[in-house]
Parts: sequence; C-alpha cells; structure tokens
Amino acid sequence: MVGIVVIGGGQAGASLVAKLRGEGYDGPLTLIGAEPFPPYQRPPLSKGYLLGEMARERLFLRPESFYAEHAITLKLGQPVLAIDRAAQRVLLGGESIIYDQLALTTGARPRHLPAMIGGDLGGVHAVRTLADIDVMEPAFRKGARALIVGGGYIGLEAAAVAASLGVEVTLIEQADRILKRVAAPGTADYFRALHREHGVDIREGAGLDRLEGEGGRVARAVLADGTTLSVDFVIAGIGITPETTLAEAAGLVIENGIRVDAQGRSSDPLIWAAGDCTSFPWNGGRLRLECVPHAIDQAECVAANMLGAGCDYVAKPWFWSDQYDVKLQIAGLNAGYDRVVPRPEEGRSASFWYYRGERLIAVDAMNAPRAYMVGKRLIDAGKSADPALVADPATDLKTLLRA
Repeated sequence: MVGIVVIGGGQAGASLVAKLRGEGYDGPLTLIGAEPFPPYQRPPLSKGYLLGEMARERLFLRPESFYAEHAITLKLGQPVLAIDRAAQRVLLGGESIIYDQLALTTGARPRHLPAMIGGDLGGVHAVRTLADIDVMEPAFRKGARALIVGGGYIGLEAAAVAASLGVEVTLIEQADRILKRVAAPGTADYFRALHREHGVDIREGAGLDRLEGEGGRVARAVLADGTTLSVDFVIAGIGITPETTLAEAAGLVIENGIRVDAQGRSSDPLIWAAGDCTSFPWNGGRLRLECVPHAIDQAECVAANMLGAGCDYVAKPWFWSDQYDVKLQIAGLNAGYDRVVPRPEEGRSASFWYYRGERLIAVDAMNAPRAYMVGKRLIDAGKSADPALVADPATDLKTLLRA
C-alpha cells in the first residue's frame, strides 16, 4: 500500500506526522531525517544544552517509542538523494520509497563563512544542529577567546552562553548597530547594554576581512580596519537560508523557499511543504518565517489539508530569545514600521511597540510578559492600541484589550 512520505526530521516534520495520525490517517507513513537522531528541539541547543543544563534526551520532541506506537516508520541518518516526481518515489542510498503524497519539511541551513577568508579552518562553527553543538562544546572553557560574527539574535544568544561560561567574547557586526534588520534602535540599545554588562566586547560597523590559522586551526581574526584579534574559536551567526536543494532539483517552483499556496501545496499537486523551507501567501505578498510556532502551525495545517480539509494557513508570528536572565518575546512582524513607542517598565523590563500608521504591528517585550501577552492578543485580533496609552506607565495594559 502506497502512503505518505515526509522528508525532514525537524519540528515541522514531527508535527506533521503526529497530526496526520491524530486526524485519523491510518495508511503507511514514513518520516525521513538526515540526522541520526529523532526529531528534537533546536532552540535549547545553543542555550540549555550547551550550558549543560539539559540532557540530550530532553531535546527530543517525543520519545522514539512514540513513532513505533503510532506506526510511523523513522528513517534516520538517511539523506534523501532525489525526488522522482514522475514515478512518485523518493530515492535514498540503496532504496526508494513510493508515495501517493509527499511533504517537504527540510527546514533551513546556516550560512557559513566563505572558505576563501578562512571559514574552513578548524574551530570555525555554525549553530544549527545537535552535532554542531557537540563539536563546539569543548571550546567553551573559561578564559578561551571567542569571536562571534553577526549581531542578530543567533550571534547574541551564542555570545550570552559563551560569556556565561567564562569565555572572553568579542562580537562584531558589519552594520552600524546590532539587530539592524530585525529590531528598533531601542531594542538594540537594551541588548547592547546587557551584553556589555556581562563583559562582551561588541564592535559595530566592524567587518571581518579574514581568519588566519595555525596547524589548520583558527588562531587570529583580521578585521576590515586592520585590527587583529587572537581567537581560539569563531561562531558564525550570519543567518540561515531555506533548504530547497531537493525541491529545486525536482523542478518545484522556488521563491525565497519552496513556493506553496495558502494550503501548503507546492507547484506539484502531490507535494506539500511546511516550516522554514517555505514561502507562503501573506497580506497580498509572500512571506517566509523562521520560528518554531510557525513550523508547528503550518505543518499541522498541511497535515489536515493532505487529508482534504481545504483550510488556508493563517500565520500568527511570534518569537522568543533567551539571553542571560532576560527573556525576549516578540509578537507580530515589524516590517514597514514607521513609529516605535517605548513603554516605561520597572527594573530590567522593557517593551517597544511598533506601529505602521495607526496600526499596531509588533511588540518587543523584554522580561515584560504582560506587554507581550496584550500586544499579541491585539495583533492576532487585528486591533490596535492608542500609542499615548501605551506610553503612559499609569495605563493598565489589560484595559487596552477592552478598547
């Protein structure tokens, strides 16, 4: 009996197969993962797991027994070589699997520093997989010297863990400030101050010219202005790119990810996609999201649609980042904002409210769970909030929900 095959053993893939079974699909179901581990959480990798506060087994989204109990065939450590759309089969090393429907949940891959500037030296790392963390973990020792390249959330999270473990951290950002693409200056100011309090040397407007090695391992970093830094290891936090290699080779339409319709169907009606690897319709354009809630929600929507539900996916973006003792929670998307309203908070708490015209579109909340909760509920409901009330510390934020 021919069944459903899912390629990609991450959050979206795990959510999709669980939802298929939950919705009553009882046919053959196969989940293929390139890594030798069952699907696991990625966010704790560079935080709790690297800090030694979380055992490997706690990363797993479900115990491996779950898949056997639900008749889900796991094929781990088996990268897919190709998709033969004409024959409706997936080619692995030494075997092929026939499908009647296929779902791609291939996620994203990290951008690496180019080999021509020393990115292939030993001790130069990216942060994406469990194996990545296992390889770099021994370098995180007290007194070691680390260079973090990139002042986005990936780089800042890596810097926070390294500094917490006693590593001497220098973080460089080529733009004129950290978080340039993703946050307002106020949020950047907050995190710059936080990291400097923990001894991180943040250098903005600082590009990397090259890395130099000794014995095949990185030893120095030469910055664009000629400054030379002695380093023991380097982490590239310069973003991720959608993993579309298989889809592109199979002839599917690619547009900043695998192009899918509102229901998650690709340009081939028998192939669906969900998670970081997709771009989907959004407010008259297209959007690609990189976050766990999106991976879960879109995957569950796709699973239902593979069984005939015919429901459009409506994204409700939210994100988080943990750095030291600060939890950043972000509701909405701030693209196209023209005004930011800071709200006075107590202690280390802070929040910044983004507006496009009169419309509230996003909130950054640092140790301010109420601001996040209220902002998210407003944005999800398509409502706004009077900026003057938001800025007034006397305003009980919950009253904004009744306006």
